[in-house]
Amino acid sequence: MRVYLDVSCLNRPFNDQSQDRIRLESEAVKLILARCATGEWQHVSSEMARIEIEANPDPDRRRRIRALLPDDAVIILNATPLFTRAARLESSGLKGADAMHVAAAEAQGADVLLTCDDRLIRAARRAQVTMRVTDPVTWLQEQQSAHDT
Repeated sequence: MRVYLDVSCLNRPFNDQSQDRIRLESEAVKLILARCATGEWQHVSSEMARIEIEANPDPDRRRRIRALLPDDAVIILNATPLFTRAARLESSGLKGADAMHVAAAEAQGADVLLTCDDRLIRAARRAQVTMRVTDPVTWLQEQQSAHDT
């Protein structure tokens, strides 16, 4: 199982944990990353994620989020085919960076793109993206249910 976590997911463990939703998403992201670390799933990412992380003005937070990225071998670099696909996704309603994340996840052969951004989830559905785009809590619950049966 190849899992692409966008930067909203990678940021979640470092957000203010006082809201239930943020705390639940943080725990789900940590559990997903832990299962990737054991090799049960494979975490894939992109140069777009690196760019977004580097735009964070807090150097300590940048360092901590950067540490959650997978090895360079599974980080796809921005290239013409990704820009072409992202442009098509933008014409279907996705915003620029979101379109790049979806294009990168597709190019990586990800089974799912996980995000904490409800707007991206809705936009991906409207754009009829064939890859699953959902939130980490829902997806982790589904994986656990499938494993229990």
